[in-house]
Amino acid sequence: MGELSGFGIPFARVFRAHETPVSHVLKERALHRVLRFTGHTIDDVVNNPIVKNKIFGYYKLHRLVDRRCEIVDLERQWNSVA
Repeated sequence: MGELSGFGIPFARVFRAHETPVSHVLKERALHRVLRFTGHTIDDVVNNPIVKNKIFGYYKLHRLVDRRCEIVDLERQWNSVA
């Protein structure tokens, strides 16, 4: 059965066999991920210069790995054997 639109008018969804399903990817914020990995809070980063440098190093490493993964994925798409 159809679903209701914003105006309360029912409409039917049309699925086409040739269309691929859409997948939504939610990216996690890098700083939150690094803070959770190291076990520190944002207050630790603000108040302690040693922790600040540690978090900055892990953040730079996270960005480097993330960029490299994107490059490898794009190279696979462009140079696919199939």
